[in-house]
Amino acid sequence: MKTSAKVKGLRVSPRKARLVADQIRNKRVDAALELLTFSPYKSSGLIKKILESAIANAENNHGADVDELRVAEIFVDQGPRLKRFQPRARGRINTILKPTSHITVTVSDQKGSK
Repeated sequence: MKTSAKVKGLRVSPRKARLVADQIRNKRVDAALELLTFSPYKSSGLIKKILESAIANAENNHGADVDELRVAEIFVDQGPRLKRFQPRARGRINTILKPTSHITVTVSDQKGSK
């Protein structure tokens, strides 16, 4: 069975979050949590919270065994960009785009993924 957790509008660049997401794809949950704990990236802490939420959803809603769970899918989509402006010379402005991300983590037990 597959169980997922989703977060929208995180203030991290999708490109930077995908670097961390690629590291834990198709790994066992305990190995993925260990990797995220010691990873130096900002997005690793955010993805760790989402993964823990997906694990809790699988355990509480479906009665899954935590030792058999794997990260079946993880993907990072681009969210809306926050637009900010900075004054420049001669009355002009610079546009600063601050990206956001939508992150979805799906875990499943080994029986369901084969």
